[in-house]
Order: sequence, then structure tokens, then C-alpha cells
Amino acid sequence: MHQEFWNIREMCDQFNVTPRTLRFYESKELLFPTRQGHKRLFTKKCRGRLKLILRGKRFGFSLEDIRQLLEMYDMGDKQQTQLLRTYELAKNKLTDLEEQRDKIEETIEDLRQQIQLGKELIGSMGLAKRVQ
Repeated sequence: MHQEFWNIREMCDQFNVTPRTLRFYESKELLFPTRQGHKRLFTKKCRGRLKLILRGKRFGFSLEDIRQLLEMYDMGDKQQTQLLRTYELAKNKLTDLEEQRDKIEETIEDLRQQIQLGKELIGSMGLAKRVQ
């Protein structure tokens, strides 16, 4: 028999998040657990949404972008709008990440050159034994 509800501890353990994280996502209207008194019970839909939230965060999407994408799921157009918007956001994020990578690679190369110059200068001053 499959499980239909998960408590907050089970969700935290399964997704490696803290209870505070789940409550935060709930406060941002990204998750909608069922309430039983003070207990939060998470459904399969909550689990699916949390997977998407965590993936979106890993890709660098803002919580607002993620919230809007999740809202598009129930638009009644077989998720076409959601798919198109996700595709566009992903393309833009990939471009941003590639630009960041290129800048980092350029900075690394510049730093390597500066280290080499420093090494040569240190060697010319007879201090090579003091550094590695």
C-alpha cells in the first residue's frame, strides 16, 4: 500500500531540508500542506511541488519565478503555458550561467598569470625557499 500523506519530519528526511525550509515555502505560497490541528501533512502533490522547487532553486530560479511556474500547472492547457515559460526561463538562466562561467575562467587565468609573476619576482629576490 502506498503512502498518501507525509509529516514534516518525513518530508525533511526525504528531501534533505529543514522544517524551517518547508514552513518558509508554505509562507511563500509554494506548498500547501493539509492541516490536522498543529500537524502539517504533505500530499503527493506537495512532494512533486517540493521536487520542482528544489530543482528550480538549484538552477538559480527566483522563488517568484518558481511560484509562477507552479501556478501555471493548473491552467487547463495541458501545461503548455508552463512548459513554454519554463523553457524560456531555463534558456535565459543557462545564458547567465555560461556568462558567469566565462568571467570566472577569465578571472582564474588572470590570477594564474599574477601568481606566476609573483613567483618570478619572489625568485628574483631570493625568497623562493619561503613560499611554495
